[in-house]
Amino acid sequence: MEILSLQDVSFSSQNTQIVREVNLSIEEGKTTALVGPSGCGKSTLLKLSAGLIIPTGGTVCYRGRDIAGMTRAQNMEFRRESAFVFQDSALWANQSLQQCMELPLRIHFPEMTKEARQRRIDEVVKTVGYKRNLAIRPAVLSMGEQKLIAFGRAMLCKPKLLFLDEWTESLDENAARRLISLVKQLKLENNTIVFVSHNMGIIRDLADNVIVVVEGHVHNKMTHDQIDNDHDELSELLGEGITQDKV
Repeated sequence: MEILSLQDVSFSSQNTQIVREVNLSIEEGKTTALVGPSGCGKSTLLKLSAGLIIPTGGTVCYRGRDIAGMTRAQNMEFRRESAFVFQDSALWANQSLQQCMELPLRIHFPEMTKEARQRRIDEVVKTVGYKRNLAIRPAVLSMGEQKLIAFGRAMLCKPKLLFLDEWTESLDENAARRLISLVKQLKLENNTIVFVSHNMGIIRDLADNVIVVVEGHVHNKMTHDQIDNDHDELSELLGEGITQDKV
């Protein structure tokens, strides 16, 4: 069953076309990788898919509803059911980590008690392996630690649709393995995951489907079984934009 669809989606900024007439269907319960050389528009396409930016052409639909045309109630439901992990973590610099973690729960579960919020925060912090104080601000953290908090924040509301933009970058090997293991568990629970990665090991390990993006448009689509068969073509297209690292 289709959970997300992009219909003739384009996006331009400052007179530059970044995404060009993309048609894409994301199947519920599957994991889809967006891959391509650096600067090809895949991160922008991910943000368009998540409704974080509005297309300059075409429509993005969640369960058949145009995200840009949703009512406030419909949009709140979509935000509660989905989550996004940004490449740069996107933590609020003027708030403590505790405040960053509390906000999604306050917005989407206003009836939740302070004690219940704290239990949920403590649970996800432990799950992602973050061990420092939550009273500090993001600037004190390394980029890897920020990534752990950003991933934990995305998990707070138990999303059914998860968007990941290079979520293992800046992590040491153990931390990366932990987060990849968590994504595998989400896959087993039939959640829908759309991710951007340059790591062929992660792509092979996680992706049910691969969308190859070149110069802002969908160049090719392949299933997991086709990844190795089309490896030479894939490597040629991606060039230095992808690594063979295994996790």
